[in-house]
Amino acid sequence: MDSGLATNFYSDEARYQPELLASQGQDPDLVQIIQQLHESLDPRTVFACFGKVMGQYLPILGIKMRYSKYQFTWGSHQGLSIEQQLVHQGNTARLEYSLSAPLMPSQAQQLQLLQTLVIQPLFNATQFQEMSQQAMYDSLTRLGNRHYYIESLKQAIATSTRYDNALSIVILDLDNFKTLNDVHGHQFGDTVLADFGRLLTKSIRNTDQAFRVGGDEFVVVVRGDLAAAEILCRRVLHAMCGLPRFDKHQVQTSLGIAQWKRDETACSLYDRADKALYRAKAAGRRCYRADLS
Repeated sequence: MDSGLATNFYSDEARYQPELLASQGQDPDLVQIIQQLHESLDPRTVFACFGKVMGQYLPILGIKMRYSKYQFTWGSHQGLSIEQQLVHQGNTARLEYSLSAPLMPSQAQQLQLLQTLVIQPLFNATQFQEMSQQAMYDSLTRLGNRHYYIESLKQAIATSTRYDNALSIVILDLDNFKTLNDVHGHQFGDTVLADFGRLLTKSIRNTDQAFRVGGDEFVVVVRGDLAAAEILCRRVLHAMCGLPRFDKHQVQTSLGIAQWKRDETACSLYDRADKALYRAKAAGRRCYRADLS
């Protein structure tokens, strides 16, 4: 389940002040609230805005919300508690409000009205987030795609430059995959690629990132030096031996490693790892080689 902590702060002037609201006879400006809720396509920001609005007009200290596969939280969770449900396009949103005081009948009606305003902008934001994520991932292997790899490596190099951290990449491809694909068909080939994607996901650390950059070619961005990358390579090669489908059809992989050098471009780093990969193939495949230049 995806979760988001809405942490946007707001001034005391925006908090619930019943005396001020009573003296000014202030009612919520629904048009303005709707506009505010639609200003962002970040689900957490939308929910933080919703919390701000609810906390301004009602004695609400905090809100928890479950919607589809998402969970959001805002404010503090103490005092009285009430639960509400909203249904939108077949999905039920469950809200839990923490109150500093019981709601009067007029306030309960106001809550019913205001909470309906968040569903559509929050739905829009979550849909946009999911589409953005889909644009970054390969649908077959669930790994990052080529575009995401390029952007991630740029960011990793920038971070390593700033903090002087070690960074390496591992390039992998499946040995004789074209022959395997031609003999057994593309559907079988897709199954092998999906299996290999899952294997990579299980093999990398939380700090590493795996990508399918084309065909049967994969890249792992390793937050570490050559030694860390070599450990990953050994882990992958060991895991390949434990899959019946891979053993039966002799599915193997070759791997090439290169460690980033200060002021080196992403293209240069990739080229060095690619040359190391071809040395691994020349050495008989099913092994790894590292660029030591």
